[in-house]
Amino acid sequence: MTQEERWLARYNEVMDFIVANKRNPSKYYAEERNMHNFVKVCRKRINSGEMKETRVSMFKELLENSEKYRRVNQYV
Repeated sequence: MTQEERWLARYNEVMDFIVANKRNPSKYYAEERNMHNFVKVCRKRINSGEMKETRVSMFKELLENSEKYRRVNQYV
């Protein structure tokens, strides 16, 4: 399995999780921790400019999808 295939598999896993559960992966549950770390590392790579352009566009789509289910402060 190539690196691109592994990245795509993890991307699809996270996207399916967000769509199915209507929330982002949590760092507190062991089953979801790898997905949470994937999102975190990809954000860092985008901010530092290290991510490939093809992956950037796909990951931005994932971030837009995850923003729908972002927690809202109830006291504001």
